[in-house]
Amino acid sequence: MEFDEKITAGLFVVLIAAGVGALVGMQVMPTDIVLMMVAPSMAIFGAVMVAIGVKHGEYRAAG
Repeated sequence: MEFDEKITAGLFVVLIAAGVGALVGMQVMPTDIVLMMVAPSMAIFGAVMVAIGVKHGEYRAAG
């Protein structure tokens, strides 16, 4: 499977939504806390990891 921007963005959104949905569903913490604090931090961390992964892939492809 080749990952282009659409597939990567779609998988990113699905993964974050699954994590947030699981936390809301398990009622580990209040929903407003999950939506205001956990979801944005998950999205930011995921974006940083995608950027690092892209740079690593560019490095591997060049060598």
